[in-house]
Amino acid sequence: MQRRFMIRLAAALGAASLIAPLLAPMTAHADETIKVGVTGGPHEQVMEVVKSVAAKNGLNIKIVEFSDYVQPNAALAGGDLDANSYQHAPYLDAQVKDRGYKLIKIADTVTFPMGIYSKKIKSLSELKPGARIAVPNDPTNGGRALLLLQSQGLIKLRAGAGLKATPLDIVENPRKLKIVELDAAQIPRSLDDVDVAAINTNFAMEAGLKPKQDAIAIEDPKGPYVNILAIREADRNKPWVAKLVAAYHSPEVKQFIETKFGGAVISSW
Repeated sequence: MQRRFMIRLAAALGAASLIAPLLAPMTAHADETIKVGVTGGPHEQVMEVVKSVAAKNGLNIKIVEFSDYVQPNAALAGGDLDANSYQHAPYLDAQVKDRGYKLIKIADTVTFPMGIYSKKIKSLSELKPGARIAVPNDPTNGGRALLLLQSQGLIKLRAGAGLKATPLDIVENPRKLKIVELDAAQIPRSLDDVDVAAINTNFAMEAGLKPKQDAIAIEDPKGPYVNILAIREADRNKPWVAKLVAAYHSPEVKQFIETKFGGAVISSW
């Protein structure tokens, strides 16, 4: 009888040793944690909701907030982040080309129509000759601002300048407007020092501006500036990537965007 007991015990221990390796990976992946970089304001607010949804599917998100457009991609490329959510596709494309980052888009997120704001005038028709206009100093957002100014009839750009336009591409400037290039995050604080400013919506809202009410001109929301989730190219097939996209594209996140931002931020999926 004792012999039979020992045989059964050995069999049970053997079965347990076979099952344990199979269970271990499942346990390890159940509470996976990733770091996602965002800029302050709407991107951070939306990611908080994404974080809540993702947690229900076994993905923990640690949100890392940045105050400019340069560092989130540098941190992602350097391995300090697993993903970021703050930029549109043209900006990422420019960063990949200029800095050699091996980063890719994995999903569309939201659109933030750029607006023109002023504390001194209520209409662009009031702009006087020589007025100072602040625009972002990074390549794609600077070009975006100049295209917005062109759409309002204030300047004319060289044919083909497109998204990469700079002040050097201005071929007609009848009011002799002075273009002042500043860091995008700093522009809201420059409104007292310039006549008008082209401000990205996330920074405008962070500064307490309401795009639909306060902008004296605003970009067409159906343009090419849809924001994206970005990751390192090497991570494209990791299981957490699909979980992150699914959480962002959830009904809960879409409802939050529609309710919270009243049309100033638009879901793009």
